[in-house]
Amino acid sequence: MKAILATVASALLFFFGTGLDPLPELAWLAPLPVLLLAPRVSGVAAFACAFAAYLAGSAGSWSYFWHSLSIPRPAALGILGGSAVLFAASTLLFRLLVRRGHGFLAALAAPALWTVALYVVSLVNPTGLVGTLMTTQADRPSIVRIAAVTGGWGVEFLVLFVPAAVAAALAPGVRARSRTIGLVAVAAVLGAVAFASVPSLTGPSTRIALIAPAQSRWAVDVATPDGQALVRSYVDQIGRLPDGVKAVVLPEAAFAVDQVSRPRLIEAFTEVARTRNLDVVTGVLDTTPDGRFNAALAVPPSGTPVEYRKWHNGDSPNITSGTELARFAGIGLMVCMDVNFADPGREYGEAGTGLVLIPASDEDVDGWAHSRTALIRGVENGFSVAWSAARGTPMLADAQGHVLADTRTGDRPVSVVVADVPLGPGKTPYARFGDWFAWLCGLVALAGIATAVRKPSLSPITTNTSQL
Repeated sequence: MKAILATVASALLFFFGTGLDPLPELAWLAPLPVLLLAPRVSGVAAFACAFAAYLAGSAGSWSYFWHSLSIPRPAALGILGGSAVLFAASTLLFRLLVRRGHGFLAALAAPALWTVALYVVSLVNPTGLVGTLMTTQADRPSIVRIAAVTGGWGVEFLVLFVPAAVAAALAPGVRARSRTIGLVAVAAVLGAVAFASVPSLTGPSTRIALIAPAQSRWAVDVATPDGQALVRSYVDQIGRLPDGVKAVVLPEAAFAVDQVSRPRLIEAFTEVARTRNLDVVTGVLDTTPDGRFNAALAVPPSGTPVEYRKWHNGDSPNITSGTELARFAGIGLMVCMDVNFADPGREYGEAGTGLVLIPASDEDVDGWAHSRTALIRGVENGFSVAWSAARGTPMLADAQGHVLADTRTGDRPVSVVVADVPLGPGKTPYARFGDWFAWLCGLVALAGIATAVRKPSLSPITTNTSQL
């Protein structure tokens, strides 16, 4: 009965605290019931309960993964099942260490194993990483701000460390010193979260506008009458923007162009850019002699347009990936799935870029999670983010993690978001030193595993000298 209650409790907390529309505080509580249970039952039972709790808790995302256009179904099954196995393995490691009296090491090693495993997945998965524990905290700047030093991995670790430390302190057989250290660490984390505040950036800012339709019209050919009508509709929308807007960002792959039609699109946007004295950034599917690129095209009021070619295209066989950064007037460009990976965001941070404009396209239900992935990437690397997503959540956020303005598309044909966006500082510790915290988690996880599998030392044999 205790096992059933703990599994159900964790599953419900995971359901509401994680996924595509989470309640962030519940994510910190979700692992606790199963972790409290783990030292009190067999290893098989602990593993099974943790697996069932996480898998059932992710039920709110099952439909999304199964019907996603960007994630193949075998990969979707791997994500759902693999995450549940990873949480169960972390719980099992926690149990083994706690039962040997290593409470504080258990509290460190379990979240470290979880974090370093996700780091490895982020390196090998063609669609990157999105929607993990770090994403659940994206609307809490005081928590997410640690990503500027540790990357999002620090947030990932903390959300699991707090319940693990509490469960270890309450477990039977744990040394008093381990209990005390764990509880002090939890108190320090919770105190920092409760009392820390991250002020919004001040200083030079740029008024940015996002224009995002409720329906994604993927790569409409500019050379066709339909394409010309779409160009005119965007030009009209730009013409109605408030005064003072210096850049407007349209969605990913709004247009398809080639060497013949590309100048027509540039001409139309250059005219409205000059009239309104702003930069126009749009997503294009650009066919060139070098290949077919999913790109962001920046058209300034004067001068040469700048094109950024998307680095990460998943498993798209007909799209060539880019390898270069693209900046104009100190502003960077990215495209949609690029935010699921450390680069090119980290390279922009190293270069001191303060603002990145990102055309994107989502699938309605994943709009919030994907926009917050972009927000975390900005915090990691010290740049503000303009995320213009068709069928998603257009968002403007500063480099400290504050959402300055956002909306959800769907209740109107076209959504417009406008805000003054301060430039970020760039060159954060994470941008300079990279994924050092993920590697540290790997070392802690290895230490935990080595301690867990090592045979317990036998008590020394005492000799009664009076009988010699």
